Amino acid sequence: MPLHSGARAGEAHAAREYNPGSESENNPPDMPDSVVIAGAGQAAAQAIISLRQGGFGDDIVLVGDEPWLPYQRPPLSKKFLAGEIGTERLYLRPAQYYADHRVDLRLGERIEAIDPAARSVRVGGRTLAYGRLILATGSQVRRVNIPGAELPFVHYLRSIDDVRGIQSGFTPGARLVVVGGGYIGLEVAAVAVSAGLDVTVVEIAERVMARVVAPPVSRFYEEAHRAAGVKIRLGCGVNAIRRTAHGAEVVCSSGPPLPADLVVVGVGILPVTALAEAAGLQCANGIVVDEHCRTSDPHIYAAGDCTNHPNSLLGRRLRLESVHNATEQGKTAAMAILGKAEPYAQIPWFWSDQYDLKLQMTGLSDDYTAMTIRGTPESRSFAAFYFSGDRLIAVHAINMAREFMLSKKLIADGARLSRDAVADTGRPFKEIADAAFER
Repeated sequence: MPLHSGARAGEAHAAREYNPGSESENNPPDMPDSVVIAGAGQAAAQAIISLRQGGFGDDIVLVGDEPWLPYQRPPLSKKFLAGEIGTERLYLRPAQYYADHRVDLRLGERIEAIDPAARSVRVGGRTLAYGRLILATGSQVRRVNIPGAELPFVHYLRSIDDVRGIQSGFTPGARLVVVGGGYIGLEVAAVAVSAGLDVTVVEIAERVMARVVAPPVSRFYEEAHRAAGVKIRLGCGVNAIRRTAHGAEVVCSSGPPLPADLVVVGVGILPVTALAEAAGLQCANGIVVDEHCRTSDPHIYAAGDCTNHPNSLLGRRLRLESVHNATEQGKTAAMAILGKAEPYAQIPWFWSDQYDLKLQMTGLSDDYTAMTIRGTPESRSFAAFYFSGDRLIAVHAINMAREFMLSKKLIADGARLSRDAVADTGRPFKEIADAAFER
């Protein structure tokens, strides 16, 4: 069950409210050491866990605009959409955890503004002081600006309530049009066609998952979806969604309109930065933070999808949309607040489940100069290895868990590998990896 607006855990330890007009702007005399967290996702939950495990004994307040306990988002487009797991299985910790660890949960509420000078936030018209503030505001869906986009059968997928809206139209034979052939769109398509829906994916690029994977991987997934019964239109935009005498249809930039009973749009996400921007924090494709998740204000931290952060292993700044990044940045922010700062510098990794195919990705492949396939797509177990020169920079493994796990360390070590060795499936990959580590 959701915890609705006003629900609390650890009520006796709620953070102190104060009147900022009675205090010095630079150093309020009774400023609490409390931590206030904006957002209730993976980064927020991990920050709470790490703070309490690290011995933080002062107040923690979590403010989240959804009525739900902090929950995992990846299963939303997979097992939760398929009805294989319930809401409680999404929760990162049960309600009792927050009560036991004296966390003041303010769910179904929103931080309306931040006053960095007074070190306070406004919630529900009240002023709440903080010693440290963590912005874990995450990301929001990118919306399409076309006629008909606001019709009631047009859905996005980012929250529990979004999935429930989609499920209301999940009936065998229903015509589903998925706009966008990225991870979310293809995961929805896989669940829907398996549930007996008539599914068409419309993708404006010339191949699916074009932004992140090499052409051989795109071709493999396109073929896998077509074999499952999904129809795919590539190089095709969507101009409008409109009602007809027989229901509705999606008007495309090429080809005839697609009849639809249900439309799911998955065209990317954007960092939620409005609160930070209004507070005067530095933002550029996310909230700009240092290697300890500190923003341009020393009392404010940020973690998760909303951050633009440096990665010393990759030598550049990144904004990542992943559970791993959110979890690790939640830990990093907590450690910095505890006075045990450790720089966040890890190789990114991601995953996507579609049918019986587990795609596990590590590193970033956007500037690769060469690519080698290990295994064969026909076997439904293979991996694409991306190189810059002879240095391994990314791996996309399909049903090849060993290659994925070893590659994370190879990429972090800046390993140099022979492409011929990688392609040789007659040699165990561990042997190839061990040889690279010994160089």
